[in-house]
Amino acid sequence: MKTGLVLEGGAMRATYTIGVLDVLMENKISFDGVIGVSAGAIHGASYVSNQPGRNIRYYKKYGSDKRFMSKRNLIFTGDLFGKKFCYEDLPWKLDIFDNDTFKNSRTEFYAVCANVETGESEYVRLNDLRQPVQMDYLRASASMPLVSKIVETDGKKLLDGGITDSIPLKKFQEMGFAKNVVVATRTDSYIKTEEQIGIAGLVYKKYPRFVEALRKRPVMYNNEKAYILDQEKKGSIFFIRPHEELGISRTDVNPDHLERVYQIGRRDAEAVLDKLKAWLEG
Repeated sequence: MKTGLVLEGGAMRATYTIGVLDVLMENKISFDGVIGVSAGAIHGASYVSNQPGRNIRYYKKYGSDKRFMSKRNLIFTGDLFGKKFCYEDLPWKLDIFDNDTFKNSRTEFYAVCANVETGESEYVRLNDLRQPVQMDYLRASASMPLVSKIVETDGKKLLDGGITDSIPLKKFQEMGFAKNVVVATRTDSYIKTEEQIGIAGLVYKKYPRFVEALRKRPVMYNNEKAYILDQEKKGSIFFIRPHEELGISRTDVNPDHLERVYQIGRRDAEAVLDKLKAWLEG
């Protein structure tokens, strides 16, 4: 039975996920496959490259660097998160991503992107982030609408995968990963409410299927969450999520706030570690 790890996004809220993944790595818990959405894909890559401590380290060190994330970036480049800094300087110069371990891992790694032309998800296997197209897919997965330019690569136009498939458990099950651990970044009580499309409808008017995906996102998200909770009750998955509100916004780069949320993730993972090991071995 193939094991899988499913990672929700949430921008800086996914600092929680970093804490969970570091505990898994420190305890040498691995999976046959990992699928990540948005920030979940970013952190999932460092999980597959087996680099505990890397993502929280560079978040705290560079998060407040204007090159990392800033209104200045958004105004002058169209991207809130600096493309060159985040996807070239950081992984290859400042805090090296272990691409060799990533390439040689037995773990299949997938990033989820939203295709703005079709309004559907793209589930892309990545195995070498030194390849520009593969890094483009990873960047696209985490490119939030309105604060990111559409990523054009491999003949596709892509944005944040969370728009079309926020927690892709069903897809991973369809792909043959039958025993899955799901890491979410919202509490059980969270319900995504209907959002006004507003300016997004104008910005993406050339892409009506993507606008429709934005409109339907709350229903999609709430249905996925209900499915996950039902799968947990049946014992089909192992579900790790915050049991308290994280109290952090998607763009909060305060090092103290990041450390606090990271520690919540660590504590939640450590609290269920023995149960998780038993479940995976069962």
